[in-house]
Amino acid sequence: MNEMSVITRKKVKELLLAAPGQEVLAKGWVRTKRGNKQIKFIALNDGSTVHNIQVVADMANFDESLIAKVTTGASLAVKGVLVESVGSGQAVEIQAKEIEVLGECDPMRYPLQKKDTSLEYLRTVAHMRPRTNTFGAILRIRHAMAFAIHKFFNDKGFVYLNTPLITESDAEGAGDMFQVTTLNLENVPKKDNGKVDFSKDFFGKKTSLTVSGQLEGELGATAVGEIYTFGPTFRAENSNTPRHLAEFWMIEPEMAFYDINDNMVLAEEFVKYLVQYALDNCMDDLTFLNNKYDDGLIERLRSVLGIEFQRLTYTDAVTILEEAVKKGTQFEFPVSWGTDFQSEHERYLVEKHFGKPVILTDFPMAIKAFYMKQNEGCAPGRETVRGMDVLFPKIGEIIGGSEREASLEKLERRITELGMSRKNLEWYIDTRRFGTVPHSGFGLGFERLLLFVTGMANIRDVIPFPRTPKNAEF
Repeated sequence: MNEMSVITRKKVKELLLAAPGQEVLAKGWVRTKRGNKQIKFIALNDGSTVHNIQVVADMANFDESLIAKVTTGASLAVKGVLVESVGSGQAVEIQAKEIEVLGECDPMRYPLQKKDTSLEYLRTVAHMRPRTNTFGAILRIRHAMAFAIHKFFNDKGFVYLNTPLITESDAEGAGDMFQVTTLNLENVPKKDNGKVDFSKDFFGKKTSLTVSGQLEGELGATAVGEIYTFGPTFRAENSNTPRHLAEFWMIEPEMAFYDINDNMVLAEEFVKYLVQYALDNCMDDLTFLNNKYDDGLIERLRSVLGIEFQRLTYTDAVTILEEAVKKGTQFEFPVSWGTDFQSEHERYLVEKHFGKPVILTDFPMAIKAFYMKQNEGCAPGRETVRGMDVLFPKIGEIIGGSEREASLEKLERRITELGMSRKNLEWYIDTRRFGTVPHSGFGLGFERLLLFVTGMANIRDVIPFPRTPKNAEF
């Protein structure tokens, strides 16, 4: 098999587009093997594409003991001639001259069989599921979207800012954070009053995994103008819904001198860019997912392009939803002014009422974060803030953001009203003391985006190794 080293290996994706007649070397994993005593047909895949290349092995040229090792999941090196395929489904195939089994695979124990397996089962073997066509497609799309995100912001002159994963501040005020500590949990040091003595901890204070890079992102925006973050965030929320993860990735741009309208324009342009990039660069994988899981996927992706998203105030949305209830629509959760919308409300607005993506604005101050800019002239009890949520079909909220409160006085008053500790926020308040400017930003949950782009129904299926309550495998 030393001759194989003379020929440069080509990926399956390249071979499927190559001209027949040349000698080639392919390496990959066996998807299937079929045939009879005279000839074997081996489907080989190396992860470069959702499509396999067919390897044809004339048994007159191969030892039966070697071909017996060619089982589903085994890895091979195949040298042969690329020829026009006589069968349907592919333009070319490899007439094998030499086959080397690089890694055997026990067919009795291999967890991925030829038959279709459920997504629920595949989550139990998440270390192997990337080898399936489904998760190969998802990983390639995930990569393409990550690249497109960096390209979008780079081309606009944004600065990529790395914000801390370990922090003492809670950007959302939710309190659902994972604590980070090196203290001996079997002998935790205590103060005289019985409370934990965090001065003995690694950082000398109580720290947690971040829920957002936004607050630090604002520091960058007020220095270099426009930044974006792209990294993991963590929520210790005991939620087992198909839309929640304990560890997920967030993209958070922050822009100095942007008001809420500038923010909405950027958000709409951003998601349209990503959808167009997927359609332009991931069509093989999208077609596979469209045919296997969601026959409306590609049509739905195209539906968000070439249109203007509907802009709608929260108050007007409540009116629409209340009218829907009067006309017989049943929601699991009641709707009234001041309540936070659930996914069913968001999807009704997008899918039933408007038939296109919606950008909601001007939310009740009581249900939004402390840093959102307060609107002027609101009636008592009806105070609103310049928040914005971008709602998509099938998903609901895909982006959340706001114009940030630039007024030192209003920001300090809101922190006091909410009973928040200023001790961990003085550095953030400094941005309003020293050269404050109008500024805005938003957050896009990467996995929420991938749910929309792939058509998958469960967020656990668009991240390689999902972290959920009671699940931190691998």
